Amino acid sequence: MDTPLAPAVAQAIREAVDIGDTGYPAGNVYGEALDGFARRRWQWNGVAADRCTIVPDVMLGIVEVLRLVTEPGDSVVVNSPVYAPFYAFIEHSGRSVLEAPLGPDLRIDMTNLESAFQSATMHSRRSAFVLCNPHNPTGAVHTRAELEQVAELARRYGVRVIADEIHAPLILDGAQFVPYLSVPGSGDAFSLISASKGWNLAGLKAALAIAGEDAVPDLQRMPEEVSHGPSHVGIIAHAAAFNHGEIWLDDLLAGLNANRALLGELLSEHLPAIGYREPEGTYLAWLDCRPLGFTDEQSPSGPRTFSEVGGPAAVFLEKARVALSSGHVFGTGGAGHVRLNFACSPDTLREALSRMGAVA
Repeated sequence: MDTPLAPAVAQAIREAVDIGDTGYPAGNVYGEALDGFARRRWQWNGVAADRCTIVPDVMLGIVEVLRLVTEPGDSVVVNSPVYAPFYAFIEHSGRSVLEAPLGPDLRIDMTNLESAFQSATMHSRRSAFVLCNPHNPTGAVHTRAELEQVAELARRYGVRVIADEIHAPLILDGAQFVPYLSVPGSGDAFSLISASKGWNLAGLKAALAIAGEDAVPDLQRMPEEVSHGPSHVGIIAHAAAFNHGEIWLDDLLAGLNANRALLGELLSEHLPAIGYREPEGTYLAWLDCRPLGFTDEQSPSGPRTFSEVGGPAAVFLEKARVALSSGHVFGTGGAGHVRLNFACSPDTLREALSRMGAVA
């Protein structure tokens, strides 16, 4: 995001540096900070000290949890199109990706999900589902009813759910975030949460893996060395964000809401043919450029590389000098799309859409 650090976060980092507090992390300050934030923001009290552990970041946390609850060769279900690194991290961990594509409305298609769960359990000793909520790249925020259906299907087929909730602080007007672990039937699931997206702290590595009440024994098998990976300064920054960064976050969300509305207006003006559904969360917009008639490059075989540029994104980069994420790297359903980050100044957004419209 094009935004300065939250003052409370910047102050916490400066104070740590000033006193030389740059050694190893200790204690549960991160978990306590998230617990307070979750109680205030989501009315959820599921972040008990014995149910969470620090991990280097959300993606590495997902991999470590997969190692606890699945075995090499097992299937891991994802809702494509989905965050491109899911494919590479899952495959590098020795598991295989099984796609359950989203529906035409860009929400979870429960029929597709059940079919994927059936296939996964037929071909794997143990299987898992990495749930992305809010969803990246579509910005969908799953409802309680949707999450309850997911939990019921997971129970029925014995699939372990791992919820990537990294964008949870970034819920836009009109939507409500429901922690997956607050849903009945989620006791054997895990959640991965971090302040990195909400407060622009991705370079300060730290995240939390949280176990449902029945998954605590699995969490206790997490190798101790995993908790050595997070940055101590990162933990300080993330804890400060959750403890003291809500006013800043609310101001940020006001700007993102305004930019979301502006983006809709600009698309109508400059690119009316593009397919677009307003995101309910995140600062990402998923744009269907297929009506523009640009050719698209499919992903090569093997793990997807997030930096690959092809199709409409390549056209907009070359001809308009606007950098977007290529849709094909997000898996099935992504070809012909681009992902746009609208966490920028309104002037930057206006300039980008004007340039894109000029070459479409």
